[in-house]
Amino acid sequence: MYYIVKFLVRCAFRIAFNLHYEGRKNIPKGTTVIYACNHRSNGDPPLIACGCRGKQTFMAKEELFRNKLFAWLIRSLGAFPVARGKGDTTVIDTAVNNLNSGKNLMIFPEGTRSKDGKVGRGHTGAALIAARSGKPVIPVGIVFGDKLKFRTRVTIKYGEPIMPSDYVEVCDEPNPRQLVKLKNRYMADIKLLVEGEPEETPAKEEKADE
Repeated sequence: MYYIVKFLVRCAFRIAFNLHYEGRKNIPKGTTVIYACNHRSNGDPPLIACGCRGKQTFMAKEELFRNKLFAWLIRSLGAFPVARGKGDTTVIDTAVNNLNSGKNLMIFPEGTRSKDGKVGRGHTGAALIAARSGKPVIPVGIVFGDKLKFRTRVTIKYGEPIMPSDYVEVCDEPNPRQLVKLKNRYMADIKLLVEGEPEETPAKEEKADE
């Protein structure tokens, strides 16, 4: 069922948008991965999935599961609910179990959609899942204009994999400070994919001696 729904959604998105994918060669083979992405719209998970191999899973706020038809659709695409702001730690276990059972994970570290397209501050959830599972983090940038409209050009950029073991001890109870270092790394990479290299501020000319 997953691949049937994914195929249909991919066809619909190809018609609706002008899709471009960059950096898919960065996605490693032979392992599941964590896609850490900026958040622009409710269509982000299928947009990312259309360019990926294998099965994908992603967290979705529990309110989206209230409509039975929509809940069936997003569950078919790999969604599982999360109760935001309630300290729901079971979603971390679910995410790690999914990764270990052969399913990739999509996560949006900002925790909310960006209204201006710029990348906001991230949270350490993806870092914790990476530390507990040992799976690489793939930074992803979704880039389009102000709004997602018919035939909008949408570019999905996959960055180079980040190994959690380079930043944090892979274990069930990782060091919080190390998690922040890992989080800072993938957020910096996401920002670079979305916003590009920051422009250098020209140095102020010194006043000539009179």
